[in-house]
Amino acid sequence: MLPCWFVVGYTAYPPAHAALVPPDRETRTHRSLLSVYAINTDRTAYSGRVYDPGQLRTFLAVAQTLSFTRAARRLGLRQSTVSQHIRRLEEATGRPLFSRDTHRVELTEDGEAMLGFAGTILTAHDRAAAYFAGTRLRGRLRFGASEDFVLTRLPEILESFRRDHPEVDLELTVGMSGSLHARLAAGRLDLVLAKRRGGDTHGELVRQSVLDWIGAPRLRIDPDRPLPLILFPPPGITRARALEVLEAQGRRWRVACTSASLSGLIAAARAGLGVMPHTRALIPPGLVPVPAAAGLPELGEVDYVLLHRKGRGQAAAQEAADALASAILAGGDRLHRPPADT
Repeated sequence: MLPCWFVVGYTAYPPAHAALVPPDRETRTHRSLLSVYAINTDRTAYSGRVYDPGQLRTFLAVAQTLSFTRAARRLGLRQSTVSQHIRRLEEATGRPLFSRDTHRVELTEDGEAMLGFAGTILTAHDRAAAYFAGTRLRGRLRFGASEDFVLTRLPEILESFRRDHPEVDLELTVGMSGSLHARLAAGRLDLVLAKRRGGDTHGELVRQSVLDWIGAPRLRIDPDRPLPLILFPPPGITRARALEVLEAQGRRWRVACTSASLSGLIAAARAGLGVMPHTRALIPPGLVPVPAAAGLPELGEVDYVLLHRKGRGQAAAQEAADALASAILAGGDRLHRPPADT
């Protein structure tokens, strides 16, 4: 890949550099942009910092997994190298990006800010590398995404991919994770972004999320009656997890609503029909976590992974799948945050 370094603090602000502005900051004033990028208005020199794309990729991996060990495994690096990359990036920014101890890793406020910048810089880096390498992807790419990502900014990543690779025929399938796994195994999809099945170790980890029981704010749970559940149909992965932990607790339950559509489940939950298992980071508006006083069992965590079709098929589809996978991994915070209008 073409080596490329990005400098924050250019002498001018040509339109070509507008893509460096993180999407969630696009509405800020020009004055704010000048402050963010430390632009030197005399146009004779710049005063800024250089960020290494390799270090930014490592930063995104740690930010998405909240683990130096898992980030090292994803990137194929030693853990000491991951630590070194983060240390050098923190030295370059002059700010701590993570707060960490022996038990946990968390993003600082500056780390949260860097998420948007890192993804945008890496996207621009990859576009420049592809342009100057003279490569043009083409062909058919069948991509499957879990229903969960309807609530994120994944469409923005797909839009950018389509703009950068107009000759790729992107076919999107949105469905339950279990169904997407089956379609991938049958060779009907080339790339899948979905929950990892229980006991499975395959796939490239995109993020790890805690599952919560959620419901309408005024929902009252009667401990003497079966728990009303709102679930995806089989082979839904969150469905299987919910039933597993309830059976282990000995809690009685009944299915109050089944829908293959996330919007259908959300509507049922808002109507107060029952509780549903859902990713804590993406709780839809109008729904809240069920209070601990209800005594429901913990659902644990779920891994979201990227999976490629076995055998990888035609070279064109493989290259397109690799490019989209890289764009998703570089998307950083876009898979953690809902669109602005939700």
